[in-house]
Order: sequence, then structure tokens, then C-alpha cells
Amino acid sequence: MPDYLDDLRLAHVLADAADAATMDRFKALDLKVETKPDMTPVSEADRAAEELIRGHLQRARPRDAVLGEEYGVEGTGPRRWVVDPIDGTKNYVRGVPVWATLIALMEAGEGGFQPVVGVVSAPALGRRWWAARGHGAFSGRSLSSASRLQVSRVSKLSDASFAYSSLSGWEEQGRLDGFLDLTREVWRTRAYGDFWPYMMVAEGAVDMCAEPELSLWDMAANAIVVTEAGGSFTGLDGRPGPHSGNAAASNGLLHDELLGYLNQRY
Repeated sequence: MPDYLDDLRLAHVLADAADAATMDRFKALDLKVETKPDMTPVSEADRAAEELIRGHLQRARPRDAVLGEEYGVEGTGPRRWVVDPIDGTKNYVRGVPVWATLIALMEAGEGGFQPVVGVVSAPALGRRWWAARGHGAFSGRSLSSASRLQVSRVSKLSDASFAYSSLSGWEEQGRLDGFLDLTREVWRTRAYGDFWPYMMVAEGAVDMCAEPELSLWDMAANAIVVTEAGGSFTGLDGRPGPHSGNAAASNGLLHDELLGYLNQRY
């Protein structure tokens, strides 16, 4: 089995470059922000960070394909880098420090492309998380200064902490009743949003989280970090991996109950 460690080292180099670019423009008074056709914001920093990452990949991995939120897919083949230059753009443009660059490498296999490397870098929080298939998940300042991640062992909903992004998406999908029933059963709920709850599931600080509508670049890096930390990452349909257009992540022990509630009256 490939060890993917060279790819992981490259992903850290990409994240370093993106961090420098995004932090340089974070809280800038003259930051340019536009509205995309889907009515979500995009800043000049989103585009600059993705361009930087694509430029590095073109030099270091010219045969690999790249899929990014801002510039789409380029190239073909069995290996594909998936990039969200700023996950949490709404936070970024308002000066909230909860945003991250998500970088994943996906490889063709049974059931389609699956993530084999992931880096989630949140420079305004001073945090970075990463994983490579078969090597576990870690958090720290660098590859040489890191601690291994492990999901929690909480096995009862009444003891569980559940994180989510917002209520509106669940309502739009007709899943709000089951979602609210779940919130009444758990010990604690918090709306952290974006990449952060998945990283907290991997760290064992939160026991489960879910979002009703996502793109592949929102999920690919998160998925490998959660699973390499010993957790479960599926769509709301139970399909493993980041391919369902939505996500549920947990420590594994609570996963069936999590999916049961979110699909309750759907």
C-alpha cells in the first residue's frame, strides 16, 4: 500500500503558502468581496489562495488533476487534489477567525475516488490538522511537532455533544423535526459550523456533527482526518466518504443513532 507521506508533506507546503496569502488579507479594510451566482460570497483571498495552490501543484504534481471551489476541475487521471481555499468565507470577510484552507488528495478506487491525504489549516486559530491513509490523524504546528488524534468513547446520546452549522438547511430539506428531536436527546449542542466540528470530532472534544448540504471540497479533507482518528464519516444516506452532498461524522459508536434521527421523518 502506498504510504502517501510525500503527498502529505506537499500538502503541508501548499497549506503554508495558502496561510501566508489568506492571513495577509484577513481583516484588510480594502478586501474585495463579490457574490457568486449561488449567492455565496467570494473574496480576492479565496481566489489568490487557490491560484497559489494550483501553481504549486502544477510544478510538483503535473500529472495530477485538481478540483477547486473557485476554478473547477482541471486534468484527469487516478489522482485528484481537492481544494477549498477558504472554508468559512462568511467568517473570513467579517473578521471571525473560524475559517480554514482544506486540501485533500483523492485516489481512484472501489466506489470511486476516496481521500487518502487531508490537511485542514486554520491559521487565524493557530491550528492545523492532518491525516494520511493508514498513518493516523494528527494536530500540531508541523509534521515534527504534533499529537495524535483519537475520537471520544462516548456511547450514549444523553452524554453526547452534537455540533451543527445552522437550522435553515435542515428545515429546507424537511429534516428539521428529526434534527430537533436529536438535540433534545443529547447532553449538549453547539453551532460551531464549517470545518471546525469535524476536527473536534477527530480530537474527541465533540462526539458527532452533521450538515445537510455540502460540496466535495467541503468534505474531502475532513473525511480522512475523522476516519483516521477512528471515527465515522458518511453522508446522511449512510454512504461512507464525502460523496453524498451532505455529511454526518461521529466517534462511530453513535453513528447509527445520529443517522436514525436525521432521517427520522424524511
